[in-house]
Amino acid sequence: MNARFAFRILISLLLLELSLVGLAYAEKADQDKPVILEAEKVSVNDVKQAYDLKGQVLLIKGSIIVTGEDGHIEVDPEGYEFVNVNGTPDKTASFRQRREGPADEFMQGFGAQVVYNAKTEVLSLTGDAKLKRLLNMQMLDQLRGWKIEYDDVKQYYRVTPPKDAKPDDLPLARAILSPRRKATLEK
Repeated sequence: MNARFAFRILISLLLLELSLVGLAYAEKADQDKPVILEAEKVSVNDVKQAYDLKGQVLLIKGSIIVTGEDGHIEVDPEGYEFVNVNGTPDKTASFRQRREGPADEFMQGFGAQVVYNAKTEVLSLTGDAKLKRLLNMQMLDQLRGWKIEYDDVKQYYRVTPPKDAKPDDLPLARAILSPRRKATLEK
């Protein structure tokens, strides 16, 4: 079995396991919260509903917190934000969001670039990306790779290597997954 085939099997098994994530979703109350923007410089285009941020970017919307060095945010006619924030070689960009549910569960990610589409609830972390699922501040799951995509609606992770990756570079993705507990229903 060559290394490339083994890598594909590993990624397939990883994706299968990750698609079985519990039924907690992004905090729905975030949709109705105002957007708070902080940066050294903010440019606002009200007509296009576009915002450019430079230097020490901080975006807060409900439980969503995004940080980085430079950012661009667009708001569509329905009010959904598309966020693109970049870090620097010294400091990565970050994303954190509370998940819906009874416990304090968060998704927390880091990368050279953070892209979040509030309409589709898809998060993309690129460049030495890391994503953690935390429950009561304890790590449950952790993913590492060049690019991580997380779809909160479908409860799906995808870790992809750089396009120029070679089979000798393996492993290009790594996951630490906690066992899933069966849901119990109260009567």
